[in-house]
Amino acid sequence: MKKKIEKLFNNLCCSHCRNGFDEDSITIKREEEGLTVISLTCRHCGKNFGVAFLGFSDIEVYEPLEVQEGPEPITYDDVIDAHRFIKNLDEHWQQHLPK
Repeated sequence: MKKKIEKLFNNLCCSHCRNGFDEDSITIKREEEGLTVISLTCRHCGKNFGVAFLGFSDIEVYEPLEVQEGPEPITYDDVIDAHRFIKNLDEHWQQHLPK
């Protein structure tokens, strides 16, 4: 269970020293059916992030999806066009929704 919980924090870092959390950063305080109590402490600077009550009995942690590139980045002009469109919506705004 600890390895699965550690995956929940592996992409996060300490707000004080910016070092990442590892499996030694997590201490399981209590485990019951449907509830796990953990504490999170940065092992580099010692900052304590308190206690968390996690409400699950068994979890599946999946690797994050890779970010895929879209067709084109949104430009400044795209934002201005969207702003004008939204600003000019009237009481018939629902006609712009797909059917």
